[in-house]
Amino acid sequence: MTYFLNLNESLFKNEYLSILLFFLIAIILSIIIVALSYLLVIQNPESEKLSTYECGFEPYEDARHKFDVKFYLIAILFIVFDIETMFLLPWCVSVSQLNLLGFWSMIDFIIELGIGFVYIWYIGALEWD
Repeated sequence: MTYFLNLNESLFKNEYLSILLFFLIAIILSIIIVALSYLLVIQNPESEKLSTYECGFEPYEDARHKFDVKFYLIAILFIVFDIETMFLLPWCVSVSQLNLLGFWSMIDFIIELGIGFVYIWYIGALEWD
């Protein structure tokens, strides 16, 4: 029984102690950076800095003012292709351990997003007039 406990304890130390150490260092560094950035900066905000800024256009205009929807379109496209990158990185790391279904499903995902990107480029959605 003591051998089993020693085995688990050594597995915990070998596997998770470094992760716990990195986590503690990250928390301590983030607290130090936030505290120093708050304490060392001269806080003198201007009225322009305190005003509301929203979505790329002035908030103090008429409510019936027409605004360009391309800002939202570009933002949505950025999110879609950012998610593609988020899925692509772990796939690239583990591609040697995947079976054929995992490999070809990701290739299909990349091809579909590539076709979508070519279509967006073709209709001119990325051009800011």
